[in-house]
Order: sequence, then C-alpha cells, then structure tokens
Amino acid sequence: MKVSMPPPHTATSVRLLVLAVQLVLLVCGGQASDNTKRCKLFSESLAERKVLSLLEPLTNKNFSVETKSGKESYTYQFQVCGDAGKTVGAGLVQTGKDEKVLGLYNATQAIGGSDWVMLIYSNGTRYDGHCSKEMRKAIVMISCNRGVEMGKLEVVLEERERERDCFYLFELDSSAVCPALPSQLSAGSIILIMMDVISCVGHRAPKRNLPHTGACPQSQRRSQKRGMTTCFPCDLMTSVVGGIYPV
Repeated sequence: MKVSMPPPHTATSVRLLVLAVQLVLLVCGGQASDNTKRCKLFSESLAERKVLSLLEPLTNKNFSVETKSGKESYTYQFQVCGDAGKTVGAGLVQTGKDEKVLGLYNATQAIGGSDWVMLIYSNGTRYDGHCSKEMRKAIVMISCNRGVEMGKLEVVLEERERERDCFYLFELDSSAVCPALPSQLSAGSIILIMMDVISCVGHRAPKRNLPHTGACPQSQRRSQKRGMTTCFPCDLMTSVVGGIYPV
C-alpha cells in the first residue's frame, strides 16, 4: 500500500499556518469574554463602553478590604460588573452590623485616562442623616501597574461632610489599564508576517553564488566566503520559524 506524502514545502506551510493561528489566539484570547456588558451605563456611548471594556480581565473577581473605625470594623467588597454582596446588582458593598450598598453596577460611569480608569457606581443605600439623605456613591480609581495583574483594594476616604455629592473613594492597581507598549504586535500584524513566511517558504529557490561585490535581493541573506557572496533565499525568516517548527 502506497502512502503519498505532501511536498516538503506544503507540510512546512501547514505548520506555519498552525503557528499563525496559535499566535493570534494568544494575542486575542484575553479579550474573548464580554462580562463588562453586565454594567449598565447612565448614558450609553461607544467611548465609555470602550473604557469599560479595559476592565474585562478584572471581571468575575471579588476584591475585599477590611478597615476599623474605633470599635467598629467594616469589610468592603467590590466586583467589576458583578454582584459583590448579598444584594443583586450591587457592585460595591459595606458590611458590618448590616450590609449597605455603596453603588449598583446598573448605574455605572467609566472615565478613562492615558493609564487609569475611574469606575463609578451610584444609586446605593441612602444616608440616614448625612448628605441630605441622598443615595450612596462609590468611586474606584484603577491605576496602571504593569507588575500587578490584580492588586489589592484600598480604602482612601469616605466624603460625607457636605450637603450633596458625597462619595466613597477606593484605589486599585492593575496592568489591565496600562497602555499598549509600542513594540507589541497586533493580531493583524502577526497574520501578515506569518503569511509572508508561508509565501517565502512555498517559493524557495536554490542558493546561488555571486562575485564578492554582488548584492543579494532584499528578501535574501548573504554570506561571504572565499571571495564569493552566497545568497540564501528566505533563510532569515525560516531560521526563526524553524526554531519552533523544524523545517
């Protein structure tokens, strides 16, 4: 029984195509879910929704911090577009003797800067006597820190010594809001590079010798030896790929 084998360059092209797909999945894998859509913005806009999407890696995670004030202690729980406490729809809660909702994620604002995102939850439990008995509001300042995927939640202050617009302020560090580095390749760039490699390997030509002063085409690499210049088509690119998938 004869088994026909594909030409060497065809097998190599298949391997390179598989590599390209794997690289694209690696780049795009972290952006596959859309849990931030559970947040309802006060005023829906593409710009604000884009800012909110930066926090996707932080969804489905529970952040908590405990503080003490005199003899009383409080625990704050926070989630990005998810239920943080016993109350459905509560994005940030304070628990002590009872649970107070500091903000709902169906009343969200997302403000973004170059390396930070300010997430605001409103329509929380009303104050009993402070702040004109308005509903509580929580502000979480998420700042860029490339060395921390998900930092610790920290309480900054509770501003309630005013008539209106009182708020709770929290801080959190995360690499999720860091700007992309200039050297990073997009998924489209990876595809184009890999397709160039596949095309180059598929049309490989034999090496040829030129006089010492000869110049190789831009797509070829040259090696000088014994007064001759040897051109190796595509060797530079295939050597890089060959380290991963030997050809």
